[in-house]
Amino acid sequence: MKLRVGYELVYDCGQPTPMMLMLNTHHSRAEDVLSPDILRTDPPVPVRQYRDGFGNLCSRIVAPQGRITLSTEALLDVPGEHEAMAVGDWQQPAEELPDDTLVFLLGSRYCETDLLSNTAWQRFGHLPGGLRRVQAICDWVHDHIVFSYADARPTRTAWEAYNERSGVCRDYAHLAMTLCRALNIPARYCTGYISDANLPPTDAPMDFCAWFEAYIGGKWETFDPRNNAPRTGRVLMARGRDAADIAISNNFGSTTLIKFRVVCEPVEETDHAAMPSSAEVAYASSNGDVWQVIRDPSAGRTSVRHVPNGPSGGCAKEFGADEFLAAAGPGPEYAAVRRCIEKVAERVSDMGFPDRLVEWHDD
Repeated sequence: MKLRVGYELVYDCGQPTPMMLMLNTHHSRAEDVLSPDILRTDPPVPVRQYRDGFGNLCSRIVAPQGRITLSTEALLDVPGEHEAMAVGDWQQPAEELPDDTLVFLLGSRYCETDLLSNTAWQRFGHLPGGLRRVQAICDWVHDHIVFSYADARPTRTAWEAYNERSGVCRDYAHLAMTLCRALNIPARYCTGYISDANLPPTDAPMDFCAWFEAYIGGKWETFDPRNNAPRTGRVLMARGRDAADIAISNNFGSTTLIKFRVVCEPVEETDHAAMPSSAEVAYASSNGDVWQVIRDPSAGRTSVRHVPNGPSGGCAKEFGADEFLAAAGPGPEYAAVRRCIEKVAERVSDMGFPDRLVEWHDD
């Protein structure tokens, strides 16, 4: 099944604002990617990326004063049926757990293992370790919390969700994870997309989702106490100890989120027009000029956009890729744009979609 995922986030910044973003699909899904989720910014700004201590791809930008739009769309090839159920029906003693799982046994910002330890052992300590114990926790959390967007807040912890019995998907995950950790089961927080494929139609707006993974049977298994049922099209974006580690954006200044739209939907195999367009920063000069390579699958063309730096007072201009390269001068932007177009061409070729990129000949 072809699955389109993406988002459009619009922030209003009171001043130039550094941002740390976690808005890409996880590298574990690389083999499924048909069209990559390249982060687009409007106005264009340089984007620098790195991987954090959990292996998540992070992007750093400095948003200018005023409004900035962050967006992307990607296409993935995912199984068209519901995901398989977890199978790890045994639990390793704490002393035998792999070293890299131990951090996911500890309390964290939203997971107060000390406050919920007695509750965990009283409710679930008598059950066999492994799958049956974790699933019993998910069943109980699913029934204990009432889902409510109206009651959502970013500061709610597992202990508060336990007492208030209300929350959203992250609260279900935090509470279930905390109970697992209290029972010596490593549990890590996950965020990403979940489609509504193979489910009855719904009017609810799409959103990013949260679930968790538990280390049982010698491997990490997926659990989703919010939905508490297998789903089709679950796409991981990031993992961490809890939501504090993998916020979609950390903004170091005054910002207001004024638009939030998430897309996660199946695409017909022959619907090439539904293929997401992509814009990739090919080169950013030291004085702030930016050159982007833009691919429009529905039109079957690739173009180059030049966005001059703000103080110059110039306007953005767009050229056909062949036109831009035909006028190639000595500047480094031409070589950078050519390399970027070559990479885009390789991706399109691998996808097998009919798309003319650009043809040029070296003299």
